[in-house]
Amino acid sequence: MSTPVHIKTISEFHALRGLPSPKHPLISVINFDDVKNEFEKGTESLVFDFYSISVKRGMNHRYRYGQQDYDFNEGVMFFMAPHQVLTIEIDEENHPPTGWSLFIHPDFFWNTPLAATIRKYDFFGYAVHEALFLSEDEELKIQQIIDNIRQEYLTSIDQFSQSIIISQLETLLNYADRFYQRQFITRNKANHLVLEQLEKLLDHYFETDDLSSKGLPTVQYISDQLHMSPTYLRSLLKMLTGQNTQQLIHQKVIDKAMEKLSTTNLTVSEIAYELGFEHSQSFNKFFKKKTNITPTEFKQRFHRSG
Repeated sequence: MSTPVHIKTISEFHALRGLPSPKHPLISVINFDDVKNEFEKGTESLVFDFYSISVKRGMNHRYRYGQQDYDFNEGVMFFMAPHQVLTIEIDEENHPPTGWSLFIHPDFFWNTPLAATIRKYDFFGYAVHEALFLSEDEELKIQQIIDNIRQEYLTSIDQFSQSIIISQLETLLNYADRFYQRQFITRNKANHLVLEQLEKLLDHYFETDDLSSKGLPTVQYISDQLHMSPTYLRSLLKMLTGQNTQQLIHQKVIDKAMEKLSTTNLTVSEIAYELGFEHSQSFNKFFKKKTNITPTEFKQRFHRSG
């Protein structure tokens, strides 16, 4: 793979695509119909120093973050935070994309609440194959907001412009949050299959020697095994179970610990080792934090009458 092209400013991206200079240096909406430079067959990797929000459809392009591919044959919406690598693979020449991209430089958020709150929107960390599929009504709502943003920065800039655009951006992000929750629900069967896969994955991990040799499974390990980004998996599990990935891993540890404490004659130290804890003190602290009782106290409940 070629070295990614580092795009530091929105103006640089406009120049790369043969577009006129942006009307505002820190925010821009481009329609792909307006792109002058033809897409050529091959691979292109880009790294932006700014946020991007895109709706793309009808493209013979494959987009990739890392090793994850997605073929955009339908209209979908996806989000990129600064410094992510976007790889575009073009199979056919001269097949122009349709849709739009909104670019926002982090400096545009300076001295506004969105500078901090934008981090709460997990979908900026989702992989490209976890894009948002929009219904016609949803896409219309998003398009109206984008049109409002474009109209605002194309008119004369005054003291109200930034706050008005920020307000529109917050509305767009909140709608995207709502639509992702809808997507989690409407893909209920597929999502519950993920839960089944997670349960099998954890069961297998806890039944092998991986715990004692490798320690507890990490969130990244679980995400990799399920072929999901950590942030998407966390959001999905939170919606389905009310717990995030780390909490579900910890719950599995507690379940296994209780099973061993109640049904075996292993010592607390031996159980701690089998569950991936180097020191029994760490296991004791972990168990008590989760159950409000020590492992020894829990074990005595089942072995007093024996």
